[in-house]
Amino acid sequence: MLICILSGIIISGIAQSDAYLKLWYLHPAKQWVEALPVGNGRLGAMVYGDPFKEVIQLNENTVWAGQPNRNDNPDAKEALPEVRKLIFEGKYKEAQDLVNAKFISKTSHGMPYQIVGNLRLLFPGHENYSGYYRELDIEKAMVTSKYILNGVNYKTSVFSSFPDQVIIVRISADKPGSISFSATMDRPSKVEISTKGNNELVLSGKTSDFEKVKGNVLFEAKVKILTTGGAVSAIDTALKVSNADVATIYISMGSSFKNYNDISANADEKVNAYLEKALKKNYDLALKDHISDYQNYFKRVSIDLGVTDSVKNPTDIRLERFASGNDPQLVSLYFQFGRYLLISSSRPGGQPANLQGIWNDQLTPPWDSKYTVNINTEMNYWPSEITNLTEINEPLIQMVRELSETGKQTARDMYGARGWVLHHNTDIWRISGPIDGAFWGMWPMGGAWLSQHLFDKYEFNGDKEFLKSVYPVVKEASLFFLDFLVEEPEHKWLVVCPSVSPENAPSVHSSVSVSAGTTMDNQLVFDLFTKTIRTAQILNLDKELIVKLDEAVKRLPPMQIGKWGQLQEWMYDWDNQKDNHRHVSHLYGLFPSNQISPYRTPELFSAAKTSLIARGDESTGWSMGWKVNLWARFLDGNHAYKLITDQLKPTARSGRSQSGGTYPNLFDAHPPFQIDGNFGCTSGIAEMLLQSQDGAIHLLPALPDAWKNGNIKGLKARGGFEVAIKWKNGEIDEAKILSSLGGTCRLRSYTPLKGKGLKEARGQNPNEFFNIPDIKKPLSHNEMTSPSLELRKVYEYDITTRKGDVISVNKL
Repeated sequence: MLICILSGIIISGIAQSDAYLKLWYLHPAKQWVEALPVGNGRLGAMVYGDPFKEVIQLNENTVWAGQPNRNDNPDAKEALPEVRKLIFEGKYKEAQDLVNAKFISKTSHGMPYQIVGNLRLLFPGHENYSGYYRELDIEKAMVTSKYILNGVNYKTSVFSSFPDQVIIVRISADKPGSISFSATMDRPSKVEISTKGNNELVLSGKTSDFEKVKGNVLFEAKVKILTTGGAVSAIDTALKVSNADVATIYISMGSSFKNYNDISANADEKVNAYLEKALKKNYDLALKDHISDYQNYFKRVSIDLGVTDSVKNPTDIRLERFASGNDPQLVSLYFQFGRYLLISSSRPGGQPANLQGIWNDQLTPPWDSKYTVNINTEMNYWPSEITNLTEINEPLIQMVRELSETGKQTARDMYGARGWVLHHNTDIWRISGPIDGAFWGMWPMGGAWLSQHLFDKYEFNGDKEFLKSVYPVVKEASLFFLDFLVEEPEHKWLVVCPSVSPENAPSVHSSVSVSAGTTMDNQLVFDLFTKTIRTAQILNLDKELIVKLDEAVKRLPPMQIGKWGQLQEWMYDWDNQKDNHRHVSHLYGLFPSNQISPYRTPELFSAAKTSLIARGDESTGWSMGWKVNLWARFLDGNHAYKLITDQLKPTARSGRSQSGGTYPNLFDAHPPFQIDGNFGCTSGIAEMLLQSQDGAIHLLPALPDAWKNGNIKGLKARGGFEVAIKWKNGEIDEAKILSSLGGTCRLRSYTPLKGKGLKEARGQNPNEFFNIPDIKKPLSHNEMTSPSLELRKVYEYDITTRKGDVISVNKL
């Protein structure tokens, strides 16, 4: 019997499907979205697994085009009053034209994240192999390929080590002297390739110029080959391995990047230091340390949704058959693959996961593989707290700190405001001005959204020292909006103006997005202000600021219900029932926020549901990932599962379309590849099984019919609780909750429960981490009958815990 251990807690049966935590295939990769990713947060590689012409595509997460730069447009300050005047007069096109002329950056629109290069291994005579197999073992973070040639069994393993900061490739055969190959490197731009001694290959170069910014990041990749038996020699710009028993390739990479404002580091010294340190270990110890380090994160959560004979098929075949078959374990695999990608692309001390994580084979990838902060960057980190990877979001927290520095000048020079501001995009240089054009870029809400992650982290870990350290960031973000909010003339509400509802426009003027008081803006400012108030109260700081913020909150627009029963996206009732736009920004209040609730705000809950039904299901990959979370918050597990089914459909790499899916290597397809869809769906699966945003820990809030029996261990809830759940026939059989902070634990369940110390809950949850601010009553313009709100009966229980206590409950 397999078991799960949660800090000493044992629940029988959990982790059954951990034995199937592999993506595997019976052919090499022919295109990039078939290759398999490895990463250590800083170094990434895509491994094709070709026995004849192997390609290992390489990335290092500080290799970006350009150099430190700013992109503010100071002309905005003088034009701001006129833009607001035009908007309040209903002259939206004229306002958008003026924003394009005076607000949008005239310098940088953000730099692209770039490929380092390719390591190519040529194995002469290995074209006619048999018995081919390759896999990505996400339990060990290792890619392995195997094949047979002339009776010899060959094996190649690749991993990216965080402890040793190198990528290690091990090539072996079961017959001595069988390994012979040549190694070369290249990049799709001019670089220097050289050899050093008889066993080192070096690629060095400088990143590209882009737009009006000169490329000035120096980078280097060094390959060193060690063999058992045989020989290694250097020929021109290649290394040749002859008749070895085993070959071990060490790949070290680095750049001149120090921080967003300093690129004076010595790339060669970095690379050599990493390599010299790594070479002090033998391969077995390096592998052991790599697996131990990785599993410290990965093993915290296990999930079993059931296993069928489908697991006997390769991953690409399972993907093709998922919609019509019965393969719950593919969902478990996809969930854990999302956690694998996050651990592999974001580690403390490094850069946050960008639009493609850390994996990119181009000089100018789609959308430059930057940080799009009107949804995509935030989505990358939605799984980080709930799936027990809190340390992994440290790079995001650090980026927000840095943006609060660069964004101060933008706030001052463009808007004459205090605090800091960020628009819809940034990059490694932490640009904060508006880019791409007013339709997309006139959205000054990036700082407001990113700041939510800081307080959310505190709600999960209860660390007041952390909260104190980030308070200046959220305070300064709030100060910007205290200065930037303006009274609109009709209702005297305080609104953000100018702004947009991200990347969408109302059908009444479909080419014009610029407006005032959009629903998402109002929701974001509400969250920012109320969380800043709570932080100041917890830390006993800034009493005068608390008063000012509270006064401003009272003047924010309420959420509004439109004429066809929808939650309005804009301040005016402009929503079109036929609009199926990929962004569902006005539903931010449902997820990731908690302003909209079936229990506290049923009218808004129904209106939000009406809006999402009208938007439809199929969309871009990341949008469907968001919708999994939204349907989970609607407590509709079957609809959430339907979105997972839509997302787990095979997609070819070529072309772009409005309908996303999944590539053969399980990368999310916008298309093209965007990693946020992977992370969004992982978050959504977690939200189907556990929620804690609405005043209680809700066990199995949106369990679909397809997952009749299962278990999950290690999910985290607000208030410092860690949860393990086992269910049978769609009902909770057993749950155990570890309290790391103490305090009241309120449980919500569709199943009546029993357990020592459990009592019926009454009133508001006294636990401070479940404190929910009051939401204004919605303003309704509904001319239709609202859909009836049918909710399942829930049972709520309280139990008082001390730090370290374990709560055990069972079905009554």
